Amino acid sequence: MKNLIFILVLSIFSCTKNTSTSSTAGAAGGEKVLNLVVSADVKGFDPNQASDLYAGNEVARVYEGLLQFHYLKRPYQLEPNLADGMPTVGDGGLSYTFKLKKGVMFHDDVCFPNGKGRELTAEDVAYSIKRMGDPKEQSKGWWLIEGKIAGLDDWRKSGNSDYSKEIAGIKVIDKYTIKFTLSRPFPQFSYSFAMPFTYVVAKEAVTKYGKGFINHPIGTGPFITGKYNQGNQIVYTKNPNYRTVTYPTEGESGDSEKGFLKSAGQKLPLVDKIVVKIMKEETTRWLNFRKGNLDAMGIPTEQFTNVMIPGKGLSDEFQKMGVKERKSVGLDVTYSAFNHTHDLFKSNLKLRQAMSLAQDRDMLNKKFYQGISIPAQSIIPPNIAGHIDGYVGPYQNLNLDKAKKLLSEAGYPEGKGLPEITLHYTYNTKSRQIAEVFQQNMSKIGIKIKPVGVTWPELMKVVNTKQSMMFSMAWGADYPDAENFLQLLYSKNAAPGANGSNYNDPEYDAMFVKASMMEDSPERTALYEKMYKYVSEKVPWILGFHRVGYGLSHGWFKNYKFTEFNHGVAKYYDIDNAAKSELKSKL
Repeated sequence: MKNLIFILVLSIFSCTKNTSTSSTAGAAGGEKVLNLVVSADVKGFDPNQASDLYAGNEVARVYEGLLQFHYLKRPYQLEPNLADGMPTVGDGGLSYTFKLKKGVMFHDDVCFPNGKGRELTAEDVAYSIKRMGDPKEQSKGWWLIEGKIAGLDDWRKSGNSDYSKEIAGIKVIDKYTIKFTLSRPFPQFSYSFAMPFTYVVAKEAVTKYGKGFINHPIGTGPFITGKYNQGNQIVYTKNPNYRTVTYPTEGESGDSEKGFLKSAGQKLPLVDKIVVKIMKEETTRWLNFRKGNLDAMGIPTEQFTNVMIPGKGLSDEFQKMGVKERKSVGLDVTYSAFNHTHDLFKSNLKLRQAMSLAQDRDMLNKKFYQGISIPAQSIIPPNIAGHIDGYVGPYQNLNLDKAKKLLSEAGYPEGKGLPEITLHYTYNTKSRQIAEVFQQNMSKIGIKIKPVGVTWPELMKVVNTKQSMMFSMAWGADYPDAENFLQLLYSKNAAPGANGSNYNDPEYDAMFVKASMMEDSPERTALYEKMYKYVSEKVPWILGFHRVGYGLSHGWFKNYKFTEFNHGVAKYYDIDNAAKSELKSKL
């Protein structure tokens, strides 16, 4: 899952070690240090557990996948990463054969002989995918490959976790070649290999550190870091043994004029160090950005009108400081989910509809999103096939009279007889305020809400163990296909899978299974649109917004281009120390 997507794209996580960077960061020609921020705790570095953007971004600094999204091109386009080319697809779309790049080395670590990292092979890829299917590992990414790779589900069900046992759908052809055979067509399969869940790990590291592996990141990526100890920052340094990877030489129209190709052909990564600070409070983040201690962040709600002038853009004050602004319509959706295993919600459609009608989205938009976000009418965001422009959901706009009528028909007139409903959310000031407004909105029809703020790992725990009544969250696209959003309500993806709301609807499931096996076509888009309307009417969640994000970056932060698929993009970022020395004097 992805939470607080725009802020996180600009942030990119943090954890241990207190390392001072002030002595060299501002000096022209000195060490290039990128200072980023994340707004919630990071739960660790195991790709198997990277189910949210917080963990996913940190994992992607150290680990890598077979594929990645091209950093500059739009529409989004997959390209090889660890793979030496795109996969060869055969057998009517059922087989995917990858050739690996030679000479890719794991980071040096004591888990390897003499502490020297060894070369990555196809066996490592096979091991990593099997590990996703190992029930003992409880991978949060199992939903991604469940029912797709021939024989893997049966191997998982056997429960013996014998990694030496052959699996029909995972075949190592030679040292640098691996073939996956699917049990059914799945046109989105290639996207899986650009997601952190499938990033390649070394068996030696998993064996050496056991349960502590989550805190010992050892991959093939552009950056390395030490043991993760749950501190308030994470420090990464450039991997001295990173293979030759260069900055893109082409992008979309206009990229050259915007300066995104000035680093074309340069060896990556471009910075020497990344310091990611964990700052949960928006005010703290903002003060640090203003001081130049952070290179980028989102615009705080209470500061928006001071920073962005209607009809003009960035204020004169911030322009003089050399600050740059970024705007993007997110491929995301915010929501407050019902736990459909709870007797109160699983079969009471009218209660869910009543609560949705009591939510004042216009007020929330103005109060917390500057009135610029897009109220969600269903689950699929704009700019993805299946979203219906102009569609207005029957239960998505404020209507207290209709809400009260439905609540009465649900068996709770004026809320009488309805127990207090607990709503879990990730604790920070803005989320707390949003939860309190939700509480006030529901009280207008007689429903009592008890907001409970918890840390992000704690929220994931109550969701994954089905202990919540309701919870607030957001989902950002893992890949640019509606299937990635629709799978959030597929019953077989129930918690601890991606369907944290545990929605179970056989009619919906049948549509989802059919759509998930269809190639991109007008027929598939029509089915997506049917599901879009179905979700709007069945109200499995109280929908929030498709967020329009504004972010700021200092003028010394180079090559930052907004991308929805930001795993691993820090290798493209650069810091101009000469510009930093000049611009910091203006702060």
